[in-house]
Amino acid sequence: MDKKGLIVVLSGFSGAGKGTIMKHLLQAYPGEFHLSISATTRAPRQGEEDGREYFFRTREEFDTMIENHELLEYATFNGNSYGTPRSYVEQLVNEGKDVILEIEIQGALQVKKIYPEALLLFVMPPTADDLKDRLVGRGTETEDVIAQRLAISAKESQFMTGYDYLVVNDDLEQSVLNVHSIISSEHFKTARNVETINTIQNELKKFERR
Repeated sequence: MDKKGLIVVLSGFSGAGKGTIMKHLLQAYPGEFHLSISATTRAPRQGEEDGREYFFRTREEFDTMIENHELLEYATFNGNSYGTPRSYVEQLVNEGKDVILEIEIQGALQVKKIYPEALLLFVMPPTADDLKDRLVGRGTETEDVIAQRLAISAKESQFMTGYDYLVVNDDLEQSVLNVHSIISSEHFKTARNVETINTIQNELKKFERR
């Protein structure tokens, strides 16, 4: 079978639980997946280390990475830029490791343009009301902020068909299992195993009848 790793992109609405799924996935299957590390222009917080939480870069260094096409995707939030280093991801994939990018929809679609073979998963709640209840249940945001997040989700929903799979996060344990199953199954797709197919076809030629 193909020994190359997969680029897996995980996105979803704010409050859908994609971060929680990622955390439990990495805990449930230690060493099986690698969470991509982003480059950022923001300053390190106390306890953070370069190359562990983020690759910390100056604005000039980050802009150079953009100019040299060294980022798979990038975006700016609250004045700070974040992006996925291309060489870091490609090295892991070439080593046969599955790399997961937990990024927003804008970045996910950028990755898909560069790597059409990337596997895109979209995390959603069972219903829109469930999404609102989860945001309210956090107890950390005002009504205005919650309304703003829900309005953004409404716009983001228009891009869901650009993803390969939906993960309906109703039961956390089942959602983690579903994500693992989707990624595992993807390795067996015929399109990802052309070399294996060609090998067996060539080996079988000796049995052909003339």
